Parts: sequence; C-alpha cells; structure tokens
Amino acid sequence: MDQIKIGTCLKELRKERNLTQEQIAEKFSVSQRSVSRWENGNTMPDISVLIELADYYNVDLREILNGERKVNNMNADLKETLVMVADYTNEEKKKLITSLYSMIWTCIVAFGILMFINVLHLTRESINWDTTAMFCSAIGFIYSVSCFVRVLQLSGKLDKKSHSKVIAASLILSGALLVLTIIAVLFGCGVIG
Repeated sequence: MDQIKIGTCLKELRKERNLTQEQIAEKFSVSQRSVSRWENGNTMPDISVLIELADYYNVDLREILNGERKVNNMNADLKETLVMVADYTNEEKKKLITSLYSMIWTCIVAFGILMFINVLHLTRESINWDTTAMFCSAIGFIYSVSCFVRVLQLSGKLDKKSHSKVIAASLILSGALLVLTIIAVLFGCGVIG
C-alpha cells in the first residue's frame, strides 16, 4: 500500500468537489492537520474514516487504497460489511484502552502508596528491606507512568505538540523520583547523614 498514492488520491477527490482541507476536517471530525497529513502521505485515516471518505466521494474503497480511480462503485453489501468490521474494531480498541487505563492507574496508585510507606519508614523490617522496597516501588511507579503515556499515544489522545511536553514532564518526574529514591536509599543505609 503506497501512502503517497493514497494521499494524492484523497487530495484529488477533495479538489474535484472544490472543498478545502478545513471543510473535510469539519465533515469527518478531525483536525485540518490530519487531513493535510493524509494528503501528504504521512499518515493514513482510520479504516472507519476511510470507509466514510469512500462513501462521501462516492468511490470504491479499493480505489482509495490503490490510489487509482476505477469506474465501478463499491458494492453496498461489501460497504456495509466493512462499516460493521470498522465499528467492531473501534469498540474492541476502546475496551482494550479502558482496561489498560484501569490497570495502569492501579499500578500507579499501588506503587505510589508503597513509596509513601517506605519514605516514611512505616515498615521497620530492616534497612535492606526498606531500601530494596523503595527502589523497586520507584522503578514500578516510573514504569507505570511511562505506560500511561504510551496508552495516551495509542489512544490518540496525545497529539505531536503535547506529546513532547508530556514526555519531557514524565522524564523530569521520573528522574527526580529516581534521584530522591537513591538519596533515600543511601540515607537509609547510613552512607549519607
């Protein structure tokens, strides 16, 4: 599949109707930047949007995917089947992302509580236990936050502009947390203080 050809095809279809990228973006509830990226071949629309585009432009989905115009239109049964498949896929994706969110938030809370307990030395098992538990809980918390950022990316809730800000913030938070954990571990072992 040639994304450049697909983008060119989408651009030609839009121009045939004398529409702007903004009008297409509004029609399909996406950003103008998304339409631009489709037409430049940088990204592809979701399958559900591709089906809607084919219907809107009154072309066969295969024409868009091949990047070439054909004479025949898409069979109504095939189109209906593809729409159902796209809906099913989107629902499954939503369920997966929801379950991932709940698992990650559980990990963040659990590791956060464990870190809090260890920082306050609420468990008095031994110095080795405290330092190991603190280090493991910090690593678990950092990993949970990075997983959360990745799920945001996969779900499309994080665009390129805010992506770099969130990554920078999570790296700063993770670095600060790791430094504090190492200081606490060294203090707990008697190396510092």
